[in-house]
Parts: sequence; structure tokens; C-alpha cells
Amino acid sequence: MSIREKINYLIEPHKENKLSHWYDCIMLVAIAIGIFPLMFRTQYRLFWYFDIVSGLCFTIDYIFRWLTCDLRSKSRNWISFVIYPFTPMAIIDLLSILPTVHLLTPIFKVARVTRLLRLLRIVKVIRYFEPLELILSVIRKQRTILLTVLSLAIFYIFVTAMIMFNAEEDINPETGQYLFNNFFDAFYWAACTLTTVGYGDLYPISNTGRVISIISSMVGIAIIALPSGIITAGYMDEIKERKKNKK
Repeated sequence: MSIREKINYLIEPHKENKLSHWYDCIMLVAIAIGIFPLMFRTQYRLFWYFDIVSGLCFTIDYIFRWLTCDLRSKSRNWISFVIYPFTPMAIIDLLSILPTVHLLTPIFKVARVTRLLRLLRIVKVIRYFEPLELILSVIRKQRTILLTVLSLAIFYIFVTAMIMFNAEEDINPETGQYLFNNFFDAFYWAACTLTTVGYGDLYPISNTGRVISIISSMVGIAIIALPSGIITAGYMDEIKERKKNKK
């Protein structure tokens, strides 16, 4: 086994390989200490060291993955090295390193941007946390059906919002204005009703509006339940398939 193959075996999750397991644990710790400062408004000196350590780990991981990308590619040639930096996870990895560059070089000091870039480090957890990776695999395989359900939900929200916007014409006694001043308010209400969130900031006043709200809520429960069933079924199939492949 060559050095690059050993590195690839190290960075890719393998439960039977203790070194790979420890590598995953180190990266998870690096992600944790990288996003920990985002829980505070005041930035302490300790957080600077956190960013340096996590940024160093992310940089090493990025270099390792770039050096071995051809081993994980179907083409297995030099084109893999050109394509890899433009893959979604590679872009996230690179953006996760930029906040550390800001710490080392004040030129990049844009506080709000760097805080947002640090949030991308959470996405890196997917690579080292198997249940999340498994869920993403299920979503990829069931994406056609899930996109169909999403389209149905958006269409239903639009239609319900249109109906409510034109049906609810009573004046709100508290504000002296229409309940829905614009279509976006109606769309927001329809989305909250479909998802059964019910914030309570917008609600129908007339009996007609309340009847529409009841129907929308009942249908919304059925539409929202569809993705849960699809993902659950896909999750069980994915587990069975992986167990079969291991055997």
C-alpha cells in the first residue's frame, strides 16, 4: 500500500481502523472548537487559539483529500485533481479555512463574513458523523420523489395564500388595517399553517377565513407527513443495503 493509499484509508471513515477512527474524532473536536466561539458575543483570547488549531486541522485535511482525490474518483486520472477544488464539499472545506486566514492576516478582517463562514464548519460534521451521512445518501437517492413533494407543498401554499388573500377582507380591529397587507403576508401565513407551526402573529378573523384555515391545516398535515414516510422507508432500505454489502 502506497503512502497516498494509506492517507486515503486514514481520512475516509473506517470503523475497523483505529487510526481512521481517531482521525475522525480529532476532526470532530476541531469542528466543535471552531464553532464554539459563535456562541459568544465577546471574543476571548482563548478563541483565537481555538481558531488556529481548528483551521490547521481543516487545512491538513483539505490537503490530504486533494492529494488523494483520484483514489476516490471513478476516472482515477489527473483530471480528478483539477475537478476536486470545485466539488461542493471541497468548496465548503476551503471556505471553512478562510476565517483562520482572517486571524493571521488582518486584511481579511470582515467580522460578519468570517462569522458566517465559520458556520460552514458545521456542515463538515456530515463527513465524520455516519447517521448524517446516511440520511444524506437517502435524500440523494429519493431526491426525485422528495422534489415532487416539495413542489406539491409550494404549489399548495401558493394556492392557499391566494385564496386567503382574496377571502379575508375584514379589517383587523387592533391595527385598523387588512389582516394581509400584501400577498407575502398571506404566503407566510399559508407556509406556517401548512407546517402546523402556528406562530399566532397572523390569523384569520372572518368565519370564511377560519374555514379556509381549518381545511389548510388538515391537508397540510398529510403533505408534511409524506417526506417523513419516504425518508424513513429509504433509511431502512439503506441500512439493509449497507449490511448486505458488508457481508
